[in-house]
Amino acid sequence: MLYDCTAIADRDRGVAAAVEAAKSGELVVMPTDTVYGVGADAFTAHAITQLHHARGSDRRVPPPVLVGSRHTLDGLVYSLPRAARDLADAFWPGALTIIVEHSPSLQWDLGDTGGVIAVRMPLHPVALEVLREVGPMAVTTANKVGSPSPLTAEEAREQLEYSVRVYLEAGPAVDPWPSTVVDVTGDVPRVLRTGSIPVEKLRDVVPDIVEGQA
Repeated sequence: MLYDCTAIADRDRGVAAAVEAAKSGELVVMPTDTVYGVGADAFTAHAITQLHHARGSDRRVPPPVLVGSRHTLDGLVYSLPRAARDLADAFWPGALTIIVEHSPSLQWDLGDTGGVIAVRMPLHPVALEVLREVGPMAVTTANKVGSPSPLTAEEAREQLEYSVRVYLEAGPAVDPWPSTVVDVTGDVPRVLRTGSIPVEKLRDVVPDIVEGQA
């Protein structure tokens, strides 16, 4: 079912349907501040399997986790590094993905995480409404592996079809550039992917950040 979230009434119905679907272990497609994403409740193992099946992706590769609140990050980690806290305070919600060590007590099965996860709080009101009701969601680009990233929910539906329960359409993606990815699990914060947020802006907050793989 596709809901037009540019219309107030349809948006309310769509968000409610997406929340119900995600809580029931089904997939939803929603807008983010980059491209459209397909998501599932991060703590429902069969939904994560369904997410990989829909995209044709490797089950062992953990998807990023989106959150609806800056404070949710504190509940996902054992100890949050100062750099992660400063970056989240400066750039969330926004196109910044932070790689952190997740708490070993979390009851989820995202794949071969190696004890770390990529977390982001997107700057899109529809996504935030869903995330605040559902909680942390495993969300990745709403496309088949090897196909273009969708800029609308309709483009996502053309690829994922009936594997997704709810599609939330909010118009074309405003910023199709990917998020910037920063790894804070080592001694020095490291930019693993340059995206919408340039390194210069990151250094205004964390001066000792470096670029490239370790």
